[in-house]
Amino acid sequence: MGDYTTLEAVWFGLICVLWIGYFVLEGFDFGVGMLLRYLGRGNENRQAILHTIGPVWDANEVWLIVAGGATFAAFPEWYATLFSGFYLALFLILAALIVRGVAFEFWGKDDRAAWRSTWEWAVIFGSVVPALLWGVAWANIIDGTPIDGNREFTGTLLDLLTPYALLGGVVTLLLFLAHGAVFLTLRLRGPMVERAAGVALLAAPGAALALAAFLGWTLIRQGDRGGVEIASGVCAAGAVVSAALVVLALRRRPGVAFGLSAGAITLLFVALFLDLFPNALVSSTDSAFDISLSEAASSPYTLKVMTVVAVLLLPFVLLYQGWSYWVFRHRVGPEDFGGGRNPLDLLSRPGEHGPDPTRGRGR
Repeated sequence: MGDYTTLEAVWFGLICVLWIGYFVLEGFDFGVGMLLRYLGRGNENRQAILHTIGPVWDANEVWLIVAGGATFAAFPEWYATLFSGFYLALFLILAALIVRGVAFEFWGKDDRAAWRSTWEWAVIFGSVVPALLWGVAWANIIDGTPIDGNREFTGTLLDLLTPYALLGGVVTLLLFLAHGAVFLTLRLRGPMVERAAGVALLAAPGAALALAAFLGWTLIRQGDRGGVEIASGVCAAGAVVSAALVVLALRRRPGVAFGLSAGAITLLFVALFLDLFPNALVSSTDSAFDISLSEAASSPYTLKVMTVVAVLLLPFVLLYQGWSYWVFRHRVGPEDFGGGRNPLDLLSRPGEHGPDPTRGRGR
């Protein structure tokens, strides 16, 4: 174990929380985007699907910005090596996110079938690519990347596409797909709820199997490096169990199923961050080139100022985002979209959008 201060450990933990918040919230956005054309049979159905995340998707992406900014401020060496080494992969993720955001805005600007089909595929592309590449990226961070003694990345994009990393990408892809499908069972009405549940019942077991393979491989690699970390192993087991239990909970308690899918994502990344700690980056070239938290961290004064700012401002951000989810909590269906295209239009008729009476029966 390397040397680190309390503030360095605290900020490592806070960055972990920010990344997990991003993956839990943006994860269901990705899943919804992937399912847009499969679940949506007709423009009204697809508009209803888009409106389930329309009021919140951009706020969910703020977690990514804050996570990146916090990494830059608290651990500049980590940020510099990571973002320069993964430049092309992160550029692909950013491009996909931009395409998806543009597609959300442009989809309803024209009624032509070709226009809408183009932007629907753009939403799918902008959801699949990040869902896959985030898993590849974090698998590489845990497994080790080619870093030399000058803390410079010496590899190429192909060096990041190892079997272990690609399996990590499959894990996040399936987890986010299941997470989004469960989310839609809570936010839609009508036949699409059953179709979304059907996707979740297939994706969740697949995610659990992929998780078991990936995290088992991760623990084996821990053993090769000096021993399995008990806390990481417990979180890994919890992630697999949570993903598997989604199937049992979905029919009668979709809210619990959503919590379990969120829990699987959370425990997966907690296990990975525990594996990484107390390093910021692991070198696959030579363990002597690993970047520890103390080597990557900003000055103690900077970390103190950041802590004060976070304590003062973070509660307001969380309250605002929680309020936005509460305001747009009602179910939507294709019958809501004869004319209105703005999520605020749905609030003008609140009496029509109460809880789905079939919710308790898992429909």
